[in-house]
Amino acid sequence: MQTLRAEGLTRTYGEKTLFDKVDFIINENDRIGLIGTNGSGKTSLLNTLAGMAQYDGEIITPNEYSIAYLMQDPEFNDQQTIMDAVFSGSQKVFKIIRRYEDTLAAYSTDPEDKKKQQQYMDAEAQMNEADAWTAESDVKTILTQLHITDLTQQMGTLSGGQRKRVGLAQVLIQSPDLLLLDEPTNHLDFDSIDWLENYLASYKGALIVVTHDRYFLDQVANHIWELSFGRLFNYDGNYQDYVGQKATRVEQEATADHKQQRLYKQELAWMKAGAHARTTKQQARINRFNKIKEQVGTTPTEEDVSIDLGQTRLGKQVIDVKDANLKLDNHVLLKDFNLLVQAGDRIGISGENGAGKSSLLNVMAQRLPLDSGTVTIGETVKMAYYTQRTEPIPEDKRIISYLNEVGTNVTDKSGHSISVSELLEEFLFPSFMHGTLIRKLSGGEKRRLYLLKLLMEQPNVLFLDEPTNDLDISTLTVLEDYIKHFNGTVITVSHDRYFLDKVADKLLIFDGNGQIERYSGLFTDYLATQKKAQSSHKKEPAKQPAPTAETPTPAKKAKTKLTYKEQLEWDGIEDEIDALEKKKADLQSQMTKNGNNYDKLATLQADFETTDHQLDQKMDRWDYLSQYAE
Repeated sequence: MQTLRAEGLTRTYGEKTLFDKVDFIINENDRIGLIGTNGSGKTSLLNTLAGMAQYDGEIITPNEYSIAYLMQDPEFNDQQTIMDAVFSGSQKVFKIIRRYEDTLAAYSTDPEDKKKQQQYMDAEAQMNEADAWTAESDVKTILTQLHITDLTQQMGTLSGGQRKRVGLAQVLIQSPDLLLLDEPTNHLDFDSIDWLENYLASYKGALIVVTHDRYFLDQVANHIWELSFGRLFNYDGNYQDYVGQKATRVEQEATADHKQQRLYKQELAWMKAGAHARTTKQQARINRFNKIKEQVGTTPTEEDVSIDLGQTRLGKQVIDVKDANLKLDNHVLLKDFNLLVQAGDRIGISGENGAGKSSLLNVMAQRLPLDSGTVTIGETVKMAYYTQRTEPIPEDKRIISYLNEVGTNVTDKSGHSISVSELLEEFLFPSFMHGTLIRKLSGGEKRRLYLLKLLMEQPNVLFLDEPTNDLDISTLTVLEDYIKHFNGTVITVSHDRYFLDKVADKLLIFDGNGQIERYSGLFTDYLATQKKAQSSHKKEPAKQPAPTAETPTPAKKAKTKLTYKEQLEWDGIEDEIDALEKKKADLQSQMTKNGNNYDKLATLQADFETTDHQLDQKMDRWDYLSQYAE
């Protein structure tokens, strides 16, 4: 079993501890979703595992253990073609392929040269050993699924989203022991995400993925790791399982903290009451009081992002797009397009990349002129536009100064005044960070700050262009709640199925070349109708002729008792269940005793999971047989 083990892993960034003496094991077939608030250290942990950052502690792997890493912004040579860029990595398989191509070229120019002939034969043997012959066709297949078709394009001509997809192809083709993916679904449309989910389902190595896409985590992950205040929490199951387990953990911590506070009050009362009658015999209790006093309130907890800002009134007329036509670079984006946006609308926009989704937002925001047609904006509209790229922010400006450009305070929905400092703390920027230079923030923290500034302007029409690309799940959850209670209009461009289901009930699906579908309902319902329509086009198997009166279908006899073989199985199944339960308890005891022996612990864990699965199967079988046992 190929296993990575980390012991006492610690990394700091300035005065901030990202993770503190964390221990973990990554086994084959682990599918780990890594989550946490922006700035908690998710990308830093991936960088550490990939060998790109300094750390304290120890990372232990077997010899020849391979790791491939898809960064948020992959780096490529802009002069290379797509295919050359994919094979330009430093990983072993790419070096073998490049060496083979070089030796083949040299051998072809002088086939009589014995040295070149031997070099070619050695390179060919390495290709066989690494099974690298199908690499090129595999890369083409992956890129096609990710909608990259012209493989002769230079990397410098690609968009950020296209570069990300090339990077994804580069790491997938390596088939490493551990695959690290940082926001892999950013810039992917829904059919590419669906393909990636299926690809990863059959992947043989281990996987750690940082993503905001909660449906993706549900489909891919079998463990959720959460980074919080320097600690790493491990939850078994997918995102849905994590939500329930996290709620239980938070409740238990709150209960423990409450007990500690109650004990502190009791001890405080004793200290006050007995102030004049203490003796040396009571010194132990005094020491205990001081220890409890230090501990009360020190349990770190994650506060929810709170968005309780007021907004200006929105009239009946919002946005009216009539007979809109738009071409960019000879691509038809809008063709005789009409859209009446009303107060309170929740419109989701999705579809093919490059088909004009962001362009439509820019048209309605009057940042992009139409070739023909009109856009009418209501007089009461106060718009905020959360674009894919954060507006330019002076890196040496401090957080509080950046927000003071909007105002020193705002009002909430109840009309109460909220200072910028209070608002920053509600958005998880503690007071010691208010004077921090913006250049010291993580990318996600900058995006959260940008969102806060927009909402401080108290708009009544909100445009969101791919908001899930850089915001953490905690912020997205509260943004979804904010939209739910927002009295204005919200129009969102996104490929995130979960987010669209929460914030939109009207859809515009861009199919390209000016073709735009309209759908009323949830995004997942739309996808289900598309799959159903596609499956109906497949050739149906020939139907058997219906039975006639002359050839009646014999009635199937209902099962009433066990067969002879099933009876034998029933007679022994309870003993088998008892044996499995005993084995499971014994394994659990051994795991407790070997808590520091990670190699032994990994073997016991695998045996425990196998036994647990066998026990579940036996219990299901017992349940079935018991229906017919006499």
